[in-house]
Amino acid sequence: MSSLVRTGLAVLVALALAGAARAEGAGFSALARFEAGASTITRDGAGVALRLALSQGVPWRVFTLDGPPRLVLDFREVVWRGAEAAGIVATERVRGLRMGQIRPGWSRMVVDLAGPYPLDEAALTVDPESGAAVLRVRLGRGAPERFAAAAGVPDSPGWDPAPVPPAASTAPPEADGVLRVMIDPGHGGIDPGAEEEGLAEKSLMLVLARELREALMRAGGFRVWLTREGDEFVSLERRVALAHEVGADVFVSLHADALSDARARGASVYTLSGTASDAASAALAERHDRADLLAGVDLSDSDDVVAGVLMDLARLETLPRAEALAGTLLESFTARDIPVLGRPLRHAGFSVLKAADIPSVLVETGFLSDARDRRNLSDPDWRAGLVAALRAGLEQWHASDRARAGLMRQ
Repeated sequence: MSSLVRTGLAVLVALALAGAARAEGAGFSALARFEAGASTITRDGAGVALRLALSQGVPWRVFTLDGPPRLVLDFREVVWRGAEAAGIVATERVRGLRMGQIRPGWSRMVVDLAGPYPLDEAALTVDPESGAAVLRVRLGRGAPERFAAAAGVPDSPGWDPAPVPPAASTAPPEADGVLRVMIDPGHGGIDPGAEEEGLAEKSLMLVLARELREALMRAGGFRVWLTREGDEFVSLERRVALAHEVGADVFVSLHADALSDARARGASVYTLSGTASDAASAALAERHDRADLLAGVDLSDSDDVVAGVLMDLARLETLPRAEALAGTLLESFTARDIPVLGRPLRHAGFSVLKAADIPSVLVETGFLSDARDRRNLSDPDWRAGLVAALRAGLEQWHASDRARAGLMRQ
């Protein structure tokens, strides 16, 4: 990004913070409502114009990202209830719109652009009497090179949307026989995951994760954490980091995706591989990993640098243990009549599986695109059976893994 663009963005952020501070000083709280009825995204000459109405002024910032081109607007904090892209977007130059909470106190809107429309200007005005605010953003039309040069997250003091890690000891785990499990409910916040028939993957997986945690804690012999406790966005990189921070022995990511293939029904378990086991697995890995793009995070550059090293380390010891865990979980599913895919043991390059020192698996619990799987995942009794199968599989794997470790020490 050029120094001129960086300076311009810094000025926008500084003005936003100062304006919101004045609004709060005038007696307004930090929580604002998005007024969808008074907001529009339209064609403007060669570019795009956004008019976003808020019930009051709050700190904000705006920037663009490339690959694919997106406009990102951060707020602290906005309630998006009732906001839908269909009622706001009135131009084919915007392909999509997503909004939601990315962590407590932080809200984000991501505008998927149909082309390279660089940021020209942005300003927020606050009515001195009502406190109502309007954010106006104008995007121009420029060459792809200009858009790419200007894209990037600005260095904005006071803005840190990274999730706050849970309080936990970072000391190495003791040899106490307890299995430390990090459960990862897929998606969350601004990233809903698959959505079918009124069901959202992010919500179902959070319910399932909580049920699994309760079952493991009741069984004894487990310590359990969740990568997210509510409907909040947690980056893929951060999910893995949280597992390291708590000293997890195993990482289990829960998902329920959607595919157009009518044969996609039943559970499957994934382990890490640089090459996907099939085309559907490759598509799922790409879709899951693109969740970070929705929230303005793109790990692809740094991932290319370290992926080879991580893969080599994982293959030495951790990957065989992860494959053993996947196989044990699938055996437990079959023993308890949990429906599985025809080839349920699969491999792909999911970012959440790239902890080189923690056996990690991704469990596709079913497909929301399939009516039977939707019924199952919505049924508390059926989920109880799935939870029992996951718990039994973890217990069996833990016993076998400790036995193998003992033999290796001998």
